Amino acid sequence: MSHLLWKTLVLSPVVLGVTVLVSARAMAAELASSSQDTKPKASNSSIFIQTEQPKVNQQLVAQKTDENKVLEDVNRYSSEGKNQNSVSQVTSVSQFSDVQPTDWAFQALQSLVERYGCIAGYPNSTYRGNRALTRYEFAAGLNACLDRVNELIATATTDLVTKQDLATLQRLQEEFSAELATLRGRVDSVEARTAELEANQFSTTTKLVGEAIFAVTDIFGNNTGDVNNTVFQDRVRLDLQTSFTGKDVLHTRLAAGNALAFNQVGNGGAALNTAEGTQTFQLNGGSNNNSVNIDWLAYYVPIGPVQAYFAASGGIHSDYVATNNPYFEDFDGGNGALSTFASESPIYRIGGGAGAALTLPFSSASSFFKPSLTIGYLASNANNPGANQGLLEGNYAALGQLNLSLGDRLSIGATYVHGYHGAGGGNLFDLGGGLGSTSRVVGTNQANTLSTLNASSSNSYGIEAAFKPSDKLSISGFVSYHDVRGFGLGDDYEAWSYGLGVALPDFGKKGNVLGIFAGAEPYSFNRPGFAGTGNDIPYHFEGFYKYRVSDNISITPGVIWLTSPGQNSNNDDAIIGTLRTTFTF
Repeated sequence: MSHLLWKTLVLSPVVLGVTVLVSARAMAAELASSSQDTKPKASNSSIFIQTEQPKVNQQLVAQKTDENKVLEDVNRYSSEGKNQNSVSQVTSVSQFSDVQPTDWAFQALQSLVERYGCIAGYPNSTYRGNRALTRYEFAAGLNACLDRVNELIATATTDLVTKQDLATLQRLQEEFSAELATLRGRVDSVEARTAELEANQFSTTTKLVGEAIFAVTDIFGNNTGDVNNTVFQDRVRLDLQTSFTGKDVLHTRLAAGNALAFNQVGNGGAALNTAEGTQTFQLNGGSNNNSVNIDWLAYYVPIGPVQAYFAASGGIHSDYVATNNPYFEDFDGGNGALSTFASESPIYRIGGGAGAALTLPFSSASSFFKPSLTIGYLASNANNPGANQGLLEGNYAALGQLNLSLGDRLSIGATYVHGYHGAGGGNLFDLGGGLGSTSRVVGTNQANTLSTLNASSSNSYGIEAAFKPSDKLSISGFVSYHDVRGFGLGDDYEAWSYGLGVALPDFGKKGNVLGIFAGAEPYSFNRPGFAGTGNDIPYHFEGFYKYRVSDNISITPGVIWLTSPGQNSNNDDAIIGTLRTTFTF
């Protein structure tokens, strides 16, 4: 019995030494992991769902993937010796394919393996000594050492540990005591800071994504330039993104701004009632004095294979359907095209508000050919219980779109939008302004204005396509036709719009974008009641260069050139110059 006790005491320093060395590696791994978790993550965007939504899902999926990988490693490590492919307990360091005699730790491994038999490897004959050790792997390694200790005690092996070994272990403990104490203190500090962050964080399921835009802009062109001054405008969006399952996301977005669109003047000096040249940051949820509004409240959730979208306020069609206009479309944010016209087809600007949408894929996510169908319904006055208002009897726009994509190089959308517009006036491209609203975000007066006396319906058809022949070039464009049928005499009219854009991503620097866009904003010829206003096509030319200062700051100088404003070539061309700075956080 005394002999057995002596062997236990003799072997204890071996276990202690191995534990000290391995635990130091484990603490370093934990420290590295903890410090990485505290780093801020940059944001980005998506085609299908409002830019920030996939980011939540990707981070959660990545976290789950990392956890699954750790569990798989632990399972493989712990199951060694249970199948023929396992290394189990190695008897020679040469059995490790990734350990060479020139490695600085070769002698230490050789001693632990061949003298003490206390190191096991992975099933593929590797030791993986150049990466951090997880707590699970440390537990598995310690367990292997304890099993070896029990085996040695049971067999009463003699002369296993020498006095020189004990002296070496004691010296190592003394030499590394300061380092171990420092590591222990740093780990304790990180754990305390993490606990404080968890205790004071806003929410475990909600994160804040923000954008602030500063823009210096002016318009030039004889009378038009004379009646406008250089302005410094701003817009701020704060988006609270909440996920309840890791796959869904609730957006509660606050917006404030002071941006107004420029006035344009015709050749006779009269103001033109037009939305041509409207810029994306001038869409500020109805705020023009920096008052704060909830301009978007929407929920994305998968239902089986279907992606569902529900909007309670501020919903627009491009929230849930692919616009097929990469690098120009930024959901009216500050990192895409300057104008509302260049950012997406005007067909997506018809209607908005509250409603729902579904996207049904017809293939798996890994398929090269990915067809899908999107249907959506948005009501502009869904909250109003008055006569001819509400979710079903007020102004609404119903969308259907067939989406086709071939890999990540080609995408095509065929879109149909049916709209109902009640009596009392309003505009076709109103972005959900609703009955009697003066809101218009793109196109001329002739293409927008609806009857003030009678209700009307609209049927719009569009084709959108994007082709990316290389990672440095993207070509996209659209064409849309709008047929408005009024319920009174002389209320019918037709409108057209088309555009083509070329984008050069990473031009000059990674993250930069050079974009050129040209086309015709929505226009209508020979409308009753608009005699003498002109039947010229209002062409729109735009160029911008987004320069990425950092992950969170970009500067975008750009120019918009409008010919024949108001569909009249007698009107002087208008040129809008803008220097936009965008902060994302």
